[in-house]
Amino acid sequence: MPIIKKTYKDQVVAYVYQLLLDGTLNAGEQIKESHLAEEMGISRAPIREALKELIMNGLVEYRPQVGNFIANMSPKQTIDSYTTRGVLEGFAVMQTYNQFSAEELKKLGNLVSQMEAYATQKNNRMLTNTGGEFHDLLISKSNNVQLLEYTDRLSLKLHTLFNRHWGRLYNSSEIARRHMAIVGSLKQGDPVLIEQVIREHYTETGTKIAELQTANSDHH
Repeated sequence: MPIIKKTYKDQVVAYVYQLLLDGTLNAGEQIKESHLAEEMGISRAPIREALKELIMNGLVEYRPQVGNFIANMSPKQTIDSYTTRGVLEGFAVMQTYNQFSAEELKKLGNLVSQMEAYATQKNNRMLTNTGGEFHDLLISKSNNVQLLEYTDRLSLKLHTLFNRHWGRLYNSSEIARRHMAIVGSLKQGDPVLIEQVIREHYTETGTKIAELQTANSDHH
């Protein structure tokens, strides 16, 4: 693996993302440039750049005259984001499924076991990160630059949603079963099945989270 030198902007994006995963920052809360600059000990320019990127990725929303806030996603935005990621990932894996070595299929299985263990421990952050690694490996064979760019932009948004809600969606064995279904479809080597399993994997979670969001907004 080449060592990627992270720019300050990338570091800020990663930092905000971790704050979201840790629950330090929550949807609807204001995020201040001056605050981040102070916490990270850097100037405001890269922070401004990072916030622009986070706005583009749908994690932050800018309100004129007020400032930047952690985005509160609507149920429709959630479903749209999950559906789109499923279509892109399903297509990517369907095109490249025969490029996975036995070693890589084994690694996918190991990642699923780790996810099950983290879910049992209720270790949100590691579960989300390991899930990210699993899906990154799935699309790693694609050489469609545009597709990779879009899946990447959707990733952070989906990770923060999953991180916030998974505990009310799935237990640890369901998390394992859902991901092993993807590995199983790869082993069967049927591209139509692979695409369908991956697309449904995302649609199911997106729909479930949207239902929770709708129920929550009804309580307010």
